[in-house]
Amino acid sequence: MGIEIFADIPGTRMFDALAASRGYWLNAFCQSLMQAPNRERFKADERGFLDEWPLSEEQKQAVLARDLNRCIDLGGNIFFLVKIGATDGASVQQVVGSMSGKTADEYHAMMVAGGRPIGGNRSIVHPER
Repeated sequence: MGIEIFADIPGTRMFDALAASRGYWLNAFCQSLMQAPNRERFKADERGFLDEWPLSEEQKQAVLARDLNRCIDLGGNIFFLVKIGATDGASVQQVVGSMSGKTADEYHAMMVAGGRPIGGNRSIVHPER
């Protein structure tokens, strides 16, 4: 029994060895944004900079759209993906808030209140989990 047992929990995206393999270059691109010259090159010509990386077209489109949830579906790891938000001048709270459909303030309030509510967020197949 692996992590696939959690795949039916609404709003949950799984990151396993297969996802890590699929997202290797996406995550490498994100890590490259730790270097100021790469951030500047990306900001100056996003598509051109992305085309230098062996990413799938789907991964490139997800980055260009800043659809970080889709990036996760395509193998991105949140710890690398937040570097895209940082390049755009967004805080981690703004980035993860947007991924949950909330503003940074709404996300902060949710976390202070104890996190995502359990109602509607349990396994569909195994509601006892």
